[in-house]
Amino acid sequence: MEYLELTSYEAEIKNLETLFQQTFGDAEGAAEGKNIGQLVHGLLTTTPKDEIRVFVAKNDEEFIGSILLTKFGNEQNINAYLLSPVAVSTKHQGKKIGQQLINFAFSQLKVDGVETVVSYGDPNFYSRVGFQQITEEVITSPHHLSFPIGWIAAPLQSDQITPMVGKNTCAPALDDPKFW
Repeated sequence: MEYLELTSYEAEIKNLETLFQQTFGDAEGAAEGKNIGQLVHGLLTTTPKDEIRVFVAKNDEEFIGSILLTKFGNEQNINAYLLSPVAVSTKHQGKKIGQQLINFAFSQLKVDGVETVVSYGDPNFYSRVGFQQITEEVITSPHHLSFPIGWIAAPLQSDQITPMVGKNTCAPALDDPKFW
């Protein structure tokens, strides 16, 4: 198993889109799989290269996991990213690949001075890799949250989450209330 950051991912867009579409399709149905596949395509093709980080878990030549992190804009100018989405192929789930991939990404982000990673997901899973539940009084989400308990953040440079209140922004492909 190899964990790496793809700095040049243009040739892999279809493979990454397929990984996310199949994984989410298996878990949540074909319509959601298609929706997430389109999101991944949008993130990879419309986000400026200096505002996206793509990490993968690779077994031989096959991508079996991937996470996308996009710049999380905020009025405080804190170096922050939004982790979304995350996928580990169905047949490889339950082997801690997702946790190892997130930890690998965090180690790279720390070196690059990233202070905070925010996400919107299952706090029970993400707490295993350092995420903490937060409220919008601590970090304002770009859109109204339909599942506020899933608003989470991980501090990378200290033990404390630095507040980011006010107008926070996300990548254009994620800037849609249906994802929130």
